[in-house]
Amino acid sequence: MTSPGSAKRSPLKFFILLFALSVPFWLAGGMAEQELPLPFSLPAGALVLVCPMVAALILIYGEEGSNGIKQQLSRCFDYGRIKSRIWYLPILLLMPLLMALEYAAMKLTGMPVPDPQFTFIALPAFFILFFVGGVGEEIGWTGYATDPLQARRTALEASVILGIVWAIWHAIPYIQGHNAPLWVLGQCGATVVLRVLILWIYNNTGKSLFAAIAFHASANLSELVLFPIYGSHYDPVIAFFLLAVTAVAVVILWGPKTLADYRYARSKA
Repeated sequence: MTSPGSAKRSPLKFFILLFALSVPFWLAGGMAEQELPLPFSLPAGALVLVCPMVAALILIYGEEGSNGIKQQLSRCFDYGRIKSRIWYLPILLLMPLLMALEYAAMKLTGMPVPDPQFTFIALPAFFILFFVGGVGEEIGWTGYATDPLQARRTALEASVILGIVWAIWHAIPYIQGHNAPLWVLGQCGATVVLRVLILWIYNNTGKSLFAAIAFHASANLSELVLFPIYGSHYDPVIAFFLLAVTAVAVVILWGPKTLADYRYARSKA
């Protein structure tokens, strides 16, 4: 099952247009001294998150017209494609679990990390906020660019290519956030591996864009809200290690070709 019109789509055109649209946001982020008015630290340049959606919709309009745009936007809520509800567990809980493991590792090794300070009542509001942000990114990265790449490459290759470009695109906001070089390097590595997991989720949920967006939202919620204090003590190097171990397990169990061919499926017994 592929997305409508995916055969006409060019990931390269998407990458070029995306970076062109992002330049003004990066420049604004470099000139603006104030961060976004949010509990967690984000530079003004982080508003670049709308650019993948804008780039994708511009290209879709040229390739498929207004009907293509309507179909693409409707995919943001295509949860009907998720045939097995078991997939809601990794969609919603995998990233909080990995961040909990990172927190435990930091505590056990004596690293200075305070107790979590979030309130459960606020989590739905934060999830909605991050879901909206995920729409801005995943309409482009998953909804537009993923299927054409998968048509030419294995799922693992496609996810790594997307992940590398995704990490490069994120690098400037990471740097503008006044993060240390090691932090930026670790976060870029984590970003590449996270794309492998997003594509794994996507391919195992009937290519549900909603699933990819929700998983993306869960990842941001885990890093920026659940981890103390609003992500200020988050260590991307540890996160990269945990994500990489998880991704290796996914590739071994579901195979690099599709990331969706579970080796212990009952039908193979």
